[in-house]
Amino acid sequence: MDLLPNIAMGLSSALSSTNLFYCFVGVSLGTLLGVIPGIGVLAAMSMLFPLTFYLPPDAALIMLAGIWYGTTYGGSTASILLNVPGTPANAVTCLDGYPMARNGRAGTALLMTTVASFFGASVGILLLMLFTPAIAAYALRFADAEFFALMLLGLVAASTMSSGSVLKGLAMMIVGVMIGVVGADIGTGVHRFTFGQLGLVDGVSIVALAMGIFGVSEVIASVGKIKPGDIKADVRFRAMLPSRDELRRSWFPMMRGSGIGSFFGALPGAGPGIAAFVAYATEKQVSRTPQRFGKGAIEGVMAPEAANNAADQTAFIPTLSLGIPGSVTMALILGVLMIHGIQPGPNLITNQPALFWGLIMSFWVGNVMLLLLNIPFVGLWVRLLMIPYHLLFPAVLVFICIGTYTLSYSNFDIWMVAAFGLAGYLMRLAWLPAAPLLLGFVLGPLMEDHFRRALQLARGDVTVFFTRPVSGVIMSIVVLLLVWSFWSAMRKVVQKRRLNTTKTENE
Repeated sequence: MDLLPNIAMGLSSALSSTNLFYCFVGVSLGTLLGVIPGIGVLAAMSMLFPLTFYLPPDAALIMLAGIWYGTTYGGSTASILLNVPGTPANAVTCLDGYPMARNGRAGTALLMTTVASFFGASVGILLLMLFTPAIAAYALRFADAEFFALMLLGLVAASTMSSGSVLKGLAMMIVGVMIGVVGADIGTGVHRFTFGQLGLVDGVSIVALAMGIFGVSEVIASVGKIKPGDIKADVRFRAMLPSRDELRRSWFPMMRGSGIGSFFGALPGAGPGIAAFVAYATEKQVSRTPQRFGKGAIEGVMAPEAANNAADQTAFIPTLSLGIPGSVTMALILGVLMIHGIQPGPNLITNQPALFWGLIMSFWVGNVMLLLLNIPFVGLWVRLLMIPYHLLFPAVLVFICIGTYTLSYSNFDIWMVAAFGLAGYLMRLAWLPAAPLLLGFVLGPLMEDHFRRALQLARGDVTVFFTRPVSGVIMSIVVLLLVWSFWSAMRKVVQKRRLNTTKTENE
């Protein structure tokens, strides 16, 4: 009953001249820094964080939030055109977005990702408006056993993203988990797998890993192989429009991705990166032609982009209503509130209604701005493909190094980018998938933490993961997914042998 007055109050705050200006500044900077490879949302928000000391709390939150979801819009551009994820959440977009660009469909990919981003963000904002108490209460019921089971499901689902062997996908996930646990142990402080290197005490940087595996390896693989003009890009608006088949294939992935993203965004500790990976894996599972994925399937672009933008919005649910930051960026949002003497938590909505609803309504304003900013500039982004590669690739490497260095001002991180770039190139030669490695890296430490706490609370009883209703259902799905994946792989091997036998007999 109070929804309409709250919306009106929020709009009056979001549409004020001051908040409109800072919303535009936030989304514009976010888009630009998302397009530029190597400089992500964390670096942008950290650099502008001191500015929030001198701004009103609503303007400061609106600007930082605009940077947060604006980089996801811009990050898809770098993923599609250069195979370099602007943000970790856009990494999975590389898998099908870049092949679309190589096939001359860069304009279509960029246009449709903008549509998917706006749709996913709209779904996330609606859920944030309508169901914040219910979603927050449901997420609060999740104990460590449920979080562990959910993350294990994400790791197993990642094996389905690889277009090759299931065993290779599982192997790369394990490698990712091993890289993720490098550094000081949270519980004991013991240094694990650091080999005496102080730069590894805090763990491996996700920026160094993502930029090296996806960006630097692409530069190495493309040197001497791609010449200017190899990628044909038509920047006319009619050429950017999707075909009827692409439109037909886009709607359901976009809706499913929005739902998945909204769910994972509301869970503390999850976020847009996990949402994008799970959305991609889901689309590959439900598709009748999964072999198209990784070769320019429109579903592989629409689902993760809708998911990560929906998660960007619903990530504010635990942050604002529970005071639980789901990521480092959300911790910065909490920092702004505390600097201005505002206590985040269940009382925020009742004590600061104008701030809360003004922020939510600014999401609508900011996403409309992003829609108007991105679509007219699709042609400009596509023209990046026409830049000679002997100029473009060195510039990409420079931006990657700058973005990595500015996070911790450590030369060691630059060497890590180079090492992961070489590893990514060798993985390409061996047909080893990179996506499961990245997801294993992200989920591994979180899963270890929840696993430990769940066992401590259960006094070492491993059956706690199966006896609790929610975690038991999720673990059952994990087992079924593993059985189904191996059965599908064995069936393909049998079919291939039969084909080879038939060909031999015919010859």
